[in-house]
Amino acid sequence: MKKDYFKNKNILILGAGISGISAAEVLSAQGANVTLSDTKEKKDLKSPIHILDTTSVNLSLGRQDENLLEKIDYLVLSPGISINIPLVKKAIEKNIPVISEIEAAYRLCEAKIIAVTGTNGKTTTTTLLGEMVKTTNKKVAVGGNIGIALSKEVIDIPQDGLVVAEISSYQLEGVSTFKPYISLILNITPDHIERHGSLENYQKTKERIFENQTDSDYIILNYDDEKTCEMKDRVKGKLIYFSRKENLENMNSIFVKDGKITISLDKTKTDICHIDDIKIRGNHNLENALAASVAAFLAGVTKENISCILKTFEGVEHRIEPTATINGVSYFNDSKATNPESTIKALESFPKNIILIAGGKDKNTDLDEFLNLVKERVDELILLGEAKERFYNEATKHNIKNIHQVTTFKEAVELAHKLAKEPQVVLLSPACASFDMFDNYEQRGEEFKKLVRSLA
Repeated sequence: MKKDYFKNKNILILGAGISGISAAEVLSAQGANVTLSDTKEKKDLKSPIHILDTTSVNLSLGRQDENLLEKIDYLVLSPGISINIPLVKKAIEKNIPVISEIEAAYRLCEAKIIAVTGTNGKTTTTTLLGEMVKTTNKKVAVGGNIGIALSKEVIDIPQDGLVVAEISSYQLEGVSTFKPYISLILNITPDHIERHGSLENYQKTKERIFENQTDSDYIILNYDDEKTCEMKDRVKGKLIYFSRKENLENMNSIFVKDGKITISLDKTKTDICHIDDIKIRGNHNLENALAASVAAFLAGVTKENISCILKTFEGVEHRIEPTATINGVSYFNDSKATNPESTIKALESFPKNIILIAGGKDKNTDLDEFLNLVKERVDELILLGEAKERFYNEATKHNIKNIHQVTTFKEAVELAHKLAKEPQVVLLSPACASFDMFDNYEQRGEEFKKLVRSLA
């Protein structure tokens, strides 16, 4: 039984966030001797550490030193813990196996896994795909980098079930045997460079999602994305492309022809539905829909059920989420847009007349393409947070007019409300991380919705 994999093993887990706590809970229940460690003291943790009060998990909070590694069989890393920190390097020197939480989940999982990665669109694609595979009446788990630790989700899924997992580059740092039945790479754009050191390293980490696949597995790549398309020479699974721009009917693929989503597999064509019938908006969401649809089809979902989900799926919270309409002006929460590429996709979803709220913790990524689109489609640009000065200076160089700098989030929303007139829309799409003012992008999005609804 795979669930006996860690029985009686001494396991150190680093990082007492949601993933670390869940992994500790699960591994302890499987008979492992678990220590959970974090550099923060218990009073400073914002995660639900109390969940472990009724378990045998040992807590080591505050100081972390090499003594933690004594008699350890496995070191498990939460996503927020870099493989390059001194304690992890010391573990590697001692030949202690270092694995990520998803690697631990994989070793416990008895079902086939469909894994989704990429810079943008992971959560929407994973959630949409999860809804599709649930129509098979199999037992299905949806987890990973989506708010629920994968180790906790997979433990009750039988061998004939399915697991749909969103996988980040952070999680892929610590994989060794992880082998999805179906892998999807949606796109690659600069992100998390401060963690991985370069775009090349970031891409190599993403490619680890398919490194253990064989010719009995599937890899789905974005034909329209240069970085993902060039991976074709390194993949080992059966290659499937998705494209919203090109007719790929002579390849194993999913594409758009005459406005219809069409799957071509082994020279057999299957029409799914018209693109106008898809409920989620924007070209980026069409790409997400294509990727999810072909993965679902490979997993045994009928074309009728794929079509039905596409026509009814309303999207994911904090992703161009309709929030309210006030005096004819619609407000949208796109707090998940934590880099310029994500905000570009949001801006492309509206023809013009946008009042954009942007800024936050600066990732120091290039702003040229983002600001060119701002100049074309944005009527008023409201900037806040740590990034506002650089964004303002760069916007000025692009001859963008009507730029406003504010100090507080409330001030940003109230100014947008004051400026907005029908047919304009107000869009929160920060192009930045949230950590200068909020704990995470979810908290930022909730605050936006609360402020907007108070105006209504």
